[in-house]
Amino acid sequence: MTVFNTMTRFILSVMVFFLLSVHMEIADAQTNTTTADQTQTAQESVQAEENKPDIGPIDQAGSQVGKTIDRFGAKASDRFGGWINSKVYDGISWLKILFCMLLVFMVVIVERIVRWVIVRKMDAIPQVDGKISWLRLILRAVLRPLSLLIWVYGIYGALSPLYVHFKAADGSNLVHLVFQKTASAGVILASFWFIYQFVNVVDVRLSQWAKTTESTIDDILVPLFGKTLRIFTVILAGIFLVQNLTGVKIGPLLASLGIGGIAVALAAKDSIANFFGTLTILFDKPFQVGERIVIDNYDGVVEDVGFRSTRIRLLTGHLVTIPNEKMVNSGLENIAKRPNIRWLTNIGITYDTPPEKIEKAVSILREIVADHEGMHPDFPPRVYFNGFNDWSLNILMVIWYHPPEYWQFQEWVQRTCLEITWQFSSEGIDFAFPTRTLHLANDAKRQLKLELLGKEEITAPQS
Repeated sequence: MTVFNTMTRFILSVMVFFLLSVHMEIADAQTNTTTADQTQTAQESVQAEENKPDIGPIDQAGSQVGKTIDRFGAKASDRFGGWINSKVYDGISWLKILFCMLLVFMVVIVERIVRWVIVRKMDAIPQVDGKISWLRLILRAVLRPLSLLIWVYGIYGALSPLYVHFKAADGSNLVHLVFQKTASAGVILASFWFIYQFVNVVDVRLSQWAKTTESTIDDILVPLFGKTLRIFTVILAGIFLVQNLTGVKIGPLLASLGIGGIAVALAAKDSIANFFGTLTILFDKPFQVGERIVIDNYDGVVEDVGFRSTRIRLLTGHLVTIPNEKMVNSGLENIAKRPNIRWLTNIGITYDTPPEKIEKAVSILREIVADHEGMHPDFPPRVYFNGFNDWSLNILMVIWYHPPEYWQFQEWVQRTCLEITWQFSSEGIDFAFPTRTLHLANDAKRQLKLELLGKEEITAPQS
């Protein structure tokens, strides 16, 4: 503890002495009592700025701080010893290294404090079941990108007093350029990382909106929209990084690839057509996920709509994948959107049924289906004796069942068919089935009549 206290007092003394020196130099500059060394330093600073016109405010401040540290070291060496101003590498003194390390430590402290404040704020937000805290989502999105931003720019600024010592004779400074490019890349990454994280907030908001709509396509549109935003964000981040690190202008490069782009577009025309097919499905909404459709002799339930294709689970249990371009260019029957189920059936009775029995059969059928289960007032049942088939007398029945619940409809059809069978049996009305009847000449109902062609009387020969 004694050694720690001694080192602490020494560092605090150096910092206090340094701050007093800086204050005195600022006061001297304000009263125009500059020395020859200060004039020479200003000239060197102007010359450095001319050699590197793209130096930013952080670099300028770091250069001024570095020069102030050098002057402070020269004065402090008389009080604390020459070691404090001794050079480590290429004119870099121990004092300047210690000061830069102190700045790095301050960056770490600031980053930890900012992170702690954000986490505490997130934890302080009450969690309510069924409700989403938008502030928590935004803070979560900004937490890590902000930490990265503090790290890259903080360390870049903390080490800025050292960059001038790596300047080459021709004015170039490779070390400074590397750190500058790294800091710029870090800012780009932090910015696009925040946008990427913020897409989650947009996803949650759109998901809430999708739950309020009846369309299940909206439930698919939201993840697709989120994926598109993330892909677009990653592509933009890559373009900005390449442009920042290499200096290559992306715009002219993309324009020069026009012919190649045409070739790629021709090669990927099917993929592009499927993508626009996806957009047509999402916005036109010819069907919903979970609905039964028929397309190109495929009858099944829609399971998923992707960027390229739609998956349909057939009634046989097989999974069929159909390109979206074909989905929008083919005739599609949406069975799930039918308002009712129509039952059209023909009941055949035998030809030997007398007319009164035919009338009785029609009456029985109309009575059974009158005001039936699932009947809508605007769609009453229709029963007619409407034709003579090859082996039967035909009675047409057309019935509309509401709502279009398939298995309930099948239960009702079964009860109706059993009732028809029982009543026809009790009335002695026979159902017809495929038969062929041969009528011979000269039977009881059809006597054979012969007509002589000649005028002579033909007598039978006498025995």
